[in-house]
Amino acid sequence: MKPEELRAACLAFTGAGEERPFGPQTSVFKVEGKMFALSALDSQPLEVSLKCEPELAEQLRRAHRGIVPGYHLNKRHWNTVEVGWLPEQMVLDLIEDSYDLVVAAMPRATRARLGWTGEP
Repeated sequence: MKPEELRAACLAFTGAGEERPFGPQTSVFKVEGKMFALSALDSQPLEVSLKCEPELAEQLRRAHRGIVPGYHLNKRHWNTVEVGWLPEQMVLDLIEDSYDLVVAAMPRATRARLGWTGEP
């Protein structure tokens, strides 16, 4: 997965936007002002930090060399994923899971406005 593909995957969700509050090198992907992904898209190796259910986060870290606790984030709820270590579909699924976790915590009216009907 290339940086532009990672950006496109994060922006493909309803209401998703990109901000750069930490400077021009770091993209923060948010929905309704809440972060669901963080990446320095120009970094080598390409990494993305994603929100995750705590139990699943630990399982993923144990099972995959390319997944570690979230860098400079709450390590219980965030993983940093080295994109090249995982199949592309798995990275896409982890991005979607992160978005779903964030949206699921929003008020019902916000979820309805976003057209979100899924479960985290």
